[in-house]
Amino acid sequence: MEQPGALVIEDAADVRRMLSEVLRMAGFEVSEAATGAQGLDLVEEMHPDLVTLDLMLPDMDGIEVCRRLRSMTSAYVIMVTGRVEETDRLVGLEVGADDYVTKPFSPRELRARVAAMFRRPRTVDAPGAGAPPENAGAPTENSVITFGDLVIDEEGREVRLAGRPVELTRIEFDLLVLLASNPRRVWSRETLTRRVWHTDWPGNDHVIDVHIANLRRKLGDDARAGRWVRTVHGVGYRFGG
Repeated sequence: MEQPGALVIEDAADVRRMLSEVLRMAGFEVSEAATGAQGLDLVEEMHPDLVTLDLMLPDMDGIEVCRRLRSMTSAYVIMVTGRVEETDRLVGLEVGADDYVTKPFSPRELRARVAAMFRRPRTVDAPGAGAPPENAGAPTENSVITFGDLVIDEEGREVRLAGRPVELTRIEFDLLVLLASNPRRVWSRETLTRRVWHTDWPGNDHVIDVHIANLRRKLGDDARAGRWVRTVHGVGYRFGG
């Protein structure tokens, strides 16, 4: 089996060495970049399966690097940040990062987060949940889920709303498929983590909330009375009204 590739984009040499060593021990072939520009060049050259990306780089902001990465690759992206401001992490997830770790972090935490992402398949085989309610959408033989003017193509990994394409990150798409395949079922954050990331790693429930918020925004949903994704206070989320 071909060895997966990882790219470490980090300007601090000691952190870069630590990240690279952890990923090599996890079975990755690792390349390194000390600047955002060098990292983007290496992405085009090596097509990595995983990118760890420092938020603070000498030549450009890590958020901008992540935004450009997403136009070039579908690799898993973990933001690495020393900032404590919550908004930095939220913006990183919004532009396409899959997860984040905050410095200082342990090698065990990084390995667990990477393993969790790679246990989650790049396509979703959403579990069945019995017969849906009378007016709810349902998968067709072509793995297309339709709810009114919302169309979710599982195999093509495409979403259209009122005929217009909706650009979702991998995690946002997987969350939407899981929720829409089980309309009106209430999902706890812990269950969503297990089903989407395929892991029991506790992580941070707030990561789920951020991805749900980004998904709602892209679907034009209202947080309080969303048409598609609704909050069940004290429990989690469900699909449909």
